[in-house]
Amino acid sequence: MPNRKHPGVALLVAIFAAAFVNVAQAGAREEGRLLTATEVLEEVRAMPDVRLPDTLLAHAYGIAVIPDVTKVAFIFGGRHGNGVLSVRDKLTSAWSNPVFLSLTGGSWGFQAGAQSSDIILVFTTKAGVEGVAGGKLTLGADASVATGPVGRQGSAATDVTFHAEIYSYARTRGLFGGIALDGSVISIDRSANASFYHKSGVTASEIFAGQAPAPPATAQRFLERLAEASGSALRTSPAPQADVPATAGRPPGVAATAEPARTYPLEEQKK
Repeated sequence: MPNRKHPGVALLVAIFAAAFVNVAQAGAREEGRLLTATEVLEEVRAMPDVRLPDTLLAHAYGIAVIPDVTKVAFIFGGRHGNGVLSVRDKLTSAWSNPVFLSLTGGSWGFQAGAQSSDIILVFTTKAGVEGVAGGKLTLGADASVATGPVGRQGSAATDVTFHAEIYSYARTRGLFGGIALDGSVISIDRSANASFYHKSGVTASEIFAGQAPAPPATAQRFLERLAEASGSALRTSPAPQADVPATAGRPPGVAATAEPARTYPLEEQKK
């Protein structure tokens, strides 16, 4: 006969099983988001005539990739999407592990329809990234934002001082170019970060500083594509040994090899 003495046991088992399923699904959801962001970087990089200017990428302080941002409008409109942000170390020029975030915005005027776009934001100052890490940042209010130039002509025409703190891009239906995002809000997705890094309450600052638990392998693939696009090093590269003479271990008469050139965020050049 079935055991009916402890009906609560079956209920507890079901609750714990559901909790484990939710955790597994959450982790898979964030990895899927990161894989999609990686694909966006790969596909945009394969568009040489309309890609992000090399000059801008070489001096980027942070880059956010937000795939499948949906805009729905009927007189009043709204925009929402989820993505990731990585920042560049000012000393090594390597990219940090990704932080999950969301983009939300509204619009008004005579409009109707729905549209999905892949959005890329290029941060040229530390202040803009710190605003995001603090919780949320409103584009155009907390940080200046401009539609980004594209392609070879955009690279040649871009002012080396980059007056805007953030440059915005979108790819929609195969077309790629600058997009106006004034009034949109970027917020840290705390639950996604906790799920991806398996640490409750992990902060964006901890992730940027490399103080969070090691992420899944999908993060490494994203960072590799980001490094390729911006000509930067990977955080996993061996660090140079300190306090070791330049001539140590080199046979007499053999000249030292030149240290590879590095690129640094634009803000470091503003004096």
